[in-house]
Amino acid sequence: MLHAACPGAGRRRRGCGTTDNSDSGRLAGARAIQVESGKSVMRARPLSPHLSIYKPIPTMVMSIVHRITGAALYFGTLILVWWLVAAAGSEASFDLFDRVAGSWFGRLVLFGYTLALMHHMLGGIRHFVWDTAAAMDKHTASKIAWVNIVASVVLTLAIWAVGYYARGA
Repeated sequence: MLHAACPGAGRRRRGCGTTDNSDSGRLAGARAIQVESGKSVMRARPLSPHLSIYKPIPTMVMSIVHRITGAALYFGTLILVWWLVAAAGSEASFDLFDRVAGSWFGRLVLFGYTLALMHHMLGGIRHFVWDTAAAMDKHTASKIAWVNIVASVVLTLAIWAVGYYARGA
């Protein structure tokens, strides 16, 4: 049974109400082609060509980075939890955290966490503005995307400068 709503209606496709159990339906994105000998040969093709055909534009890149920073914040929050548990625990556990976080690698990770936090926060504000149907035209959206990048870097540097100033370092 073929459905008109299925892609390629008129051809037998797996998942569109067919009972096609041939090899051509087993590989996602594969297409069987006939060669001169009459045998079917599988030829892979991309499932979604979005990254290979579209030129990256600021709003597209910001959408991808917003998702990445969201994931980074999840793992960065584990560092925050480690700090809270160490602060509530013994002096030795806090000293361990302080040594790790105070190393050059620890500070680099904390700087990245701060940058991800600022970028994700500003991206959330940008989406909140878009929820009001403001700044939706292409040119303004691209400008806001660039402002998001610059402002997140400036805010991160400002936070770290204030932190170092407050520590007296």
